[in-house]
Amino acid sequence: MKTISVKLPESLARWLERESAKRRRSRSDIVREALENRRQGSGKPTIADVLADLAGTIDGPRDLSTNPRHLDGLGR
Repeated sequence: MKTISVKLPESLARWLERESAKRRRSRSDIVREALENRRQGSGKPTIADVLADLAGTIDGPRDLSTNPRHLDGLGR
């Protein structure tokens, strides 16, 4: 088996430690499982994945901030 090193943000590293302790499995097992699930498509989809088929289906300006009319009352 090949070994790699991965740098994680503190919050993700803490989650990985908790998950490892909770499941009584190594951190490597948890990471390997997550990567395998993602590769096989059985991981939880992101909101972008869920809404991908809807992208571009709504008519109107692409960015409402380009028209000052849409900014009236913002922040009040």
